[in-house]
Amino acid sequence: MGAWTLDDIPWQDFDRARLDPELVRLAKAASLVEYNGGAYAHHLCLMFGDDAEFQADARRWGREEIQHGEALARWALLADPEFDFAAAFARFQAGYQVDFDSPRSRRGSRAGEMIARCIVETGTSCYYTALREAAAEPVLREICRHIAADELRHYRLFYKTLGRCLARERLGKWARLRVALGRIAESEDDELAYAYFAANRDGPAYDRRRCSRAYARRAFALYRRDHVERMVAMVLKAIGLKPNGRLGRILSVVAWRTMRLRAGRLARAAA
Repeated sequence: MGAWTLDDIPWQDFDRARLDPELVRLAKAASLVEYNGGAYAHHLCLMFGDDAEFQADARRWGREEIQHGEALARWALLADPEFDFAAAFARFQAGYQVDFDSPRSRRGSRAGEMIARCIVETGTSCYYTALREAAAEPVLREICRHIAADELRHYRLFYKTLGRCLARERLGKWARLRVALGRIAESEDDELAYAYFAANRDGPAYDRRRCSRAYARRAFALYRRDHVERMVAMVLKAIGLKPNGRLGRILSVVAWRTMRLRAGRLARAAA
């Protein structure tokens, strides 16, 4: 496990007067996705069936993801005493289903899977940093501080494992780029949208487009330029490209402008 537990969170400092209802909705959704990490850990252990060292790392990673979900769920209950995490998680599992019992990676190889995991950890470490900096409520800030640090450490774990995989597999930079872009595109799939729906009971029935836009409108508003620059650098590093060179600077500008453009469109549509 990480260097913290739920007992290290200063729950007694919870300040209802400093709550932001928009962040409460995001935290509820995040609690479901994080808590589902145990299932992903099971999938990784099957994928690396002959690698006891990585299996131990994957199980530890899964336990830490579950703890993230527990911390966010406990905070969400303080923020909204009517929040039923167990019922919300059951809705999420029923509506968003992935074959976690398969030993095969959707990325075609173990190296591809590690690139995809690096992309995910890139997103989560920057997301929780942005969420912490946007929050005024002190307990949520502390939870996000711990989670962001964990997610950065998880990135390093998967990046290290990627190096081991690449020593045995042929996966050039273009192939690695395709995997990375594919995983980035999947951020628009049902996982986050359905988690938002299941956690917040957003409407009588799941509407992917509506829920995806509702989630994205709130999430994109959190990011600042430095968060996006850090994301781009971490993605380039996973692909095998220089993270802080001219390409990185150009992509950071493009990514930042694209995100702000979309955030503005979503805000105007909601208004």
